[in-house]
Amino acid sequence: MKLHELRDNEGATKPRKRIGRGPGSGTGKTGGRGIKGQKSRSGVAIKGYEGGQMPLYQRLPKRGFNKPNRKKFAVINLGLIQKFIDEGKLDSKAAITEDALVASGLVRRKLDGVRVLAKGELTAKVELNVTGASKSAVEAVAKAGGSLTTASAAE
Repeated sequence: MKLHELRDNEGATKPRKRIGRGPGSGTGKTGGRGIKGQKSRSGVAIKGYEGGQMPLYQRLPKRGFNKPNRKKFAVINLGLIQKFIDEGKLDSKAAITEDALVASGLVRRKLDGVRVLAKGELTAKVELNVTGASKSAVEAVAKAGGSLTTASAAE
């Protein structure tokens, strides 16, 4: 296969419909809008306007709340930590910190901290220092013979 032989699959793209380009095009004259009426005119917003009455979307109350100071954690699973240790990207002998996780490429950026969850299997004995962890993750690390300390526990 060469560069000039590359093409889209059959039927993947459709040509643009050119409206108002003469009677031979099939969409000339009225351009597929029919004759007269509000919908044939430009600048019409039928869906949102209710004839001067207060629109439904404004009559209904606002719901919910977005916490302005919420924390966003980078989430990692124990299975991924084990995989990176097996591949030699993380050193299980030394303490695994958040900076070590970023350097290995397991976490792109720390955000407000790194939180460890218990999905997957951890077999290596590791010492983890992170911002947060689920209870089951702490238990799983302890079961493998390691230790997991969180920032909240250190304070």
